[in-house]
Amino acid sequence: MSDASPQSPPSPCIGVCRLDAAGAMCLGCFRTLVEIGDWSGADAARRQKIVSAAEERRFEQATSPRG
Repeated sequence: MSDASPQSPPSPCIGVCRLDAAGAMCLGCFRTLVEIGDWSGADAARRQKIVSAAEERRFEQATSPRG
């Protein structure tokens, strides 16, 4: 019998803990405060969703025009 559960991804934290102007998202890992709080108790599927959402935010930040 194989284990079909997904492997938990590593934390996206890079040790640069600084909040955006709204105080809602870390500019180091791009997780929201809710996602950061959920991380330690989250299962592998939830952690993967958090990582995916953070990656999307990082991409949006990198590609948005600055002005």
